[in-house]
Amino acid sequence: MQNKDVKRKMLSGNEAIALSALHSGVALGVGYPGTPSTEILENFSELGGNAEWAPNEKVAAEVALGVAFAESNSLVTMKHVGFNVAQDLFFTAAYSGIQGGMVVVVADDPGMASSQNEQDTRSIARCGGLPVLEPSSAQEAYDFTALAFEISRKFNTIVIIRTTTRVAHTTSVVEFEDRIKPLPAADFKKDIPHHVMVPAHARPSHRVLRKKLKDLQAWNSEFGPNKIEIKGDELGIIASGVAYQYAREAAPNASIFKVGMSPLPIEKLVEFSKKFKRCIVVEEGDPYMSEILRANGARVEERDEVWRFGELNVDRVRAQIAGDTSFEMPVRKAKPPALCKGCPHIFSFQPLVELGLIVAGDIGCYTLAAMKPLSGMDMQICMGASIGMGVGMRKVLPEEKARKVVSVIGDSTFMHSGLTGLAQALYNPPPTGHVIIIVDNSTTAMTGHQENPATGRRLDRSETTKISIEDTARAMGVKSVEIFNPVRQQSEYKEHLEKKLQGSEIAVIILRQPCILAAAAEIKRKAK
Repeated sequence: MQNKDVKRKMLSGNEAIALSALHSGVALGVGYPGTPSTEILENFSELGGNAEWAPNEKVAAEVALGVAFAESNSLVTMKHVGFNVAQDLFFTAAYSGIQGGMVVVVADDPGMASSQNEQDTRSIARCGGLPVLEPSSAQEAYDFTALAFEISRKFNTIVIIRTTTRVAHTTSVVEFEDRIKPLPAADFKKDIPHHVMVPAHARPSHRVLRKKLKDLQAWNSEFGPNKIEIKGDELGIIASGVAYQYAREAAPNASIFKVGMSPLPIEKLVEFSKKFKRCIVVEEGDPYMSEILRANGARVEERDEVWRFGELNVDRVRAQIAGDTSFEMPVRKAKPPALCKGCPHIFSFQPLVELGLIVAGDIGCYTLAAMKPLSGMDMQICMGASIGMGVGMRKVLPEEKARKVVSVIGDSTFMHSGLTGLAQALYNPPPTGHVIIIVDNSTTAMTGHQENPATGRRLDRSETTKISIEDTARAMGVKSVEIFNPVRQQSEYKEHLEKKLQGSEIAVIILRQPCILAAAAEIKRKAK
């Protein structure tokens, strides 16, 4: 008979994490939108949780750390490349430890469905000395989130939940008790040696961290969320995350050690590996477990490099088991990504193409201007890099070519990490000056139209302080700041751009036209 207190609901991995965070007594959820993690905070807010978007991932982590220093619970969400932005905090907060609970959900994107690389969070977390939980389903996303807060408070450590695209977005039945834990009583106890990471305090804290990691490993080995399924001695598989699901289906008669947490239970894994005629590691991303286990004497086969690229699936795992490194998934024809019809970014980039400019671009839906037919962006690496790259190019190119360089950045990205690039341009200006174009469509469009500090609305769409891009630029020292509607004023914009390209000052051009999809959605919201 089913327990009446237990409810069942179809949830995605992201929705399950949001629900579990609510049930775990999270006082604040904070993050920066990035596919495939975005929906976690949106759902947490809809469920009644206190959630907010930060200007970038580092600020989000800083706010969450303050909550944890105050003995309460915080949740931070970001995608894998956003995790890079926050590393300065995480590597040192691992030394300081925390007094409350702090869980960081980092969504990796194997196959790069919407990202510029496919790094593996497990490898970075190991360098930083932080434990990682890897759910393989929506149910485990729910269960592991609750467990993460328990581990965080038990060991006074930040805990990472690593999801991947399929876990984040795949929907399945989740069972849960609909009970919300009361929020922990917030307090702060003065403890300078553990909160102020100057070298004299950090040196002993590093030793504490390494002992903590040993204790976590011992706890994981005895109590951790790992599972062993024995089905004979022919083939043993060690798997984690969604790779476990693929391995179970690809090899129903294999014995499997499902790893749920790092630091790895190495002794148990080594022992497991020696029980079978063959033992392989199936994991999505880096050969993280494979290399650690082989270095520790496990009898596992060396994983071929081909399996580190892209998402796994059942067919690819079957090929790995068979040793078929020539296997390739069928290529499905798909429409190339493109800017929406009527998108203001089309009008923003057309003059740049017509003038034959060198465009240092940035992260956002306007990156699609690099695609045909516009082909209007020449470089794009990471959030906020456009201004610095443009400044660097202008400093070394011959003057005639240097004057053709412009930097293009979006409104949300400018608030995320463009401010420091602008500071660099003003502090160390190139001899030819520089032209910075901010394409302001009044939303964070690429990840689903989230708010940002320049929209004047919080995550829940309530009104807040609207940070003026033009006033900020002027306050920083930019003397030439002009605003155009790229659709209605394209000729005026182009004429002004040509003039500024011939000057020698730092000039900011703001092209302001709301995203048509976001504007339509806002009208619908207001009509309700």
